[in-house]
Amino acid sequence: MFLILTRNDSSRCSVVSCQKLTKEWSFIMPKKSAKKSMFSKNMAKLRQEKGLSQRQASAELGISQALLSHYENDTREPKLEFIIKVCDFYAVTTDFILGRTSERADGSSRLCTQVCEAIDMIEELREAESNIIQKLKALTEN
Repeated sequence: MFLILTRNDSSRCSVVSCQKLTKEWSFIMPKKSAKKSMFSKNMAKLRQEKGLSQRQASAELGISQALLSHYENDTREPKLEFIIKVCDFYAVTTDFILGRTSERADGSSRLCTQVCEAIDMIEELREAESNIIQKLKALTEN
């Protein structure tokens, strides 16, 4: 195993074997961004929108409250299986929870909603048409 290290006197960087590591070298550790991931933000937001505590949500998701807290605070990254479980639980897409889109549901859900709305409008138009025909018949009979 090799590591990128810097000499404590900041004179140079080098790639060295772990076996050659001495006190005069220190690790170059990337600083973690203070910005939370979209997954962490969205997961906490969805839980709060549903009115659940971390304890309640963690029980529903089959994990400990501490682990859920780590996910929401962006100190741990979940496995893919857990991300899918969260999406199913909150009825959102993986693209939404990962911050790739602002659309919570996939296109088929939107399409289904639009089709249902169109069917409702057609039924209303049929009722209105029937009322108009009845009124016209009443006028012609007089």
